[in-house]
Amino acid sequence: MDDDHDDSTLMRLAGISKGFHSRDADLDILCDVDFSIGQGETIAVVGASGIGKSTLLHVIGTLDRPDRGELYFKEKELFSMKDDKLALFRNRRIGFVFQFHHLLAGFSAMENVMIPCMIASETKKRSREKAVAVLERMGLAKRLEHRVEDLSGGEQQRVAMARALVMEPDILLADEPTGNLDRRNSREVHSLLMELNRELGMTLMVVTHNNDLAGLMAKQVTINEGRVVSGPWDIQNKG
Repeated sequence: MDDDHDDSTLMRLAGISKGFHSRDADLDILCDVDFSIGQGETIAVVGASGIGKSTLLHVIGTLDRPDRGELYFKEKELFSMKDDKLALFRNRRIGFVFQFHHLLAGFSAMENVMIPCMIASETKKRSREKAVAVLERMGLAKRLEHRVEDLSGGEQQRVAMARALVMEPDILLADEPTGNLDRRNSREVHSLLMELNRELGMTLMVVTHNNDLAGLMAKQVTINEGRVVSGPWDIQNKG
C-alpha cells in the first residue's frame, strides 16, 4: 500500500523490512513496506495471529529498528537518530497502550502516570498536574491515590491509557488494548479512544482481533506476504 506524501502525512514508512534470523532459519515479517499514516487518522490493523501486526506497530513506534528502510515523522527520518535521541522523541511524540497494562505495582495511579513526565525532566509539580488532569479525563478522579493493584482491570487499562496520553502524543499506538477486558469495559475503552481521537485530533493506530473496535476505525489494513494492504474490509468515510 503506497500512499503519496502530502502535508497531512504524519508518519511514512519507506521500504521497511524486518525479519527474525537465526542460525537455522530466516523469517521475513515485513517486506519493503511503503505506507503512510495521516494526521488524525484512525487505522485498525487486522488479520490472523503471526502475520506481523505487532512487529509493524513496534517499528512505527520506534521500539524496534528495521533491517532496512526508513521511517519518517513528517520529514524527519527517525532511525538515523541515536538511541538516546530516539527515546526522547518516543517519549514526547508517541503513546503506547498494550494488552497487558505494564503498570508499576506498589505505586499509585497518579505516580504511574507521572513517569513519562519525569522522564522528560518536567518538574514534580507539573508532572502531578498533568497526571491529575488526564486521569480525571479517564474518569478516575476518585482513584488517583489508589495503588494500581487495588484497581479493577478496566481501571488499570484506563490508567495505562492515561500514562500513554499524558505527554499529549501525536499518535497513539494500541496493541490489543481490550484483549483482557470484559465486554462492558471493552466498550468503554473503545468509546474513550474515539472520543480522544475527535477531541485531540490524535492519530490512532490499533492492532486488534475485536471486530467492534476495528469497525470504529476509518480504515482497516492487514499484512499479506509482508506488505501492508487494504482490502474489501475497508471502512470508508466512517465518522
